Amino acid sequence: MSIEVINEFGKIDITNDVIAQVVGESAIECYGIVGMASKHQIRDGLTEILRKENFARGVIVRNIGDDTHIDMHVIIGYGTKISEVAYQVQSKVKYTLMKTVGLSVKSVNIFVQGVRVTNL
Repeated sequence: MSIEVINEFGKIDITNDVIAQVVGESAIECYGIVGMASKHQIRDGLTEILRKENFARGVIVRNIGDDTHIDMHVIIGYGTKISEVAYQVQSKVKYTLMKTVGLSVKSVNIFVQGVRVTNL
């Protein structure tokens, strides 16, 4: 599926993969996020940190009517407050999508797939 943006200059179709990539890149900029995890844990094996080119594998974009919902699978750094990190990721994702794509998001659901100790 894709999202269609129409303005006075014409029409733009933005695919869910592009939205997922933007969401993944904005999420890893947040403090406490070690990386993105795969949304298909059973098929892909153990929880692994996805590289930059695979961020879309950790994000699910759902379009229900006019509402957009995002599910994210993340790995959190050890010693951080999970609820605070999740709130920061939700805020950053909503802000980034509004500024870059002009898309208002109804919900951002965070699924913590693991906790990792980061090297300082």
